[in-house]
Amino acid sequence: MADEVQGNAPQGGAPAQGGGPGGGSSGGPGGGPGGGGPRGPRPGGGPGGRGKFFRRKKVCKFCTEKIDAIPYRDVRLLQGFVAERGKIVPRRLTGVCTTHQRRLTRAIKQARNIALLPFATHH
Repeated sequence: MADEVQGNAPQGGAPAQGGGPGGGSSGGPGGGPGGGGPRGPRPGGGPGGRGKFFRRKKVCKFCTEKIDAIPYRDVRLLQGFVAERGKIVPRRLTGVCTTHQRRLTRAIKQARNIALLPFATHH
């Protein structure tokens, strides 16, 4: 039974990677060589195809700690919401509510303008 599971995996992935006969060019408007976009399709939801995975509901850090004003001088707080390259992390990843995300964005931009935070990093 384990042989069947391992035997099916290469067959399912082969046509999407190679482009196959009649698949068109690999550089066409469908993404990269993997086909189906840059990340590829996930039919089962999770890595093993075992159905939907459980995602915990993210709660706003500022609402739970009752922080109304987000100070632009608090660089440690703001760095947690800025990516390594200097981009502001979106609220779908951080779990911050809409009003606090707006205040956070304004504070990050103010901190950038007075050179407390970098606009971008050089890599």
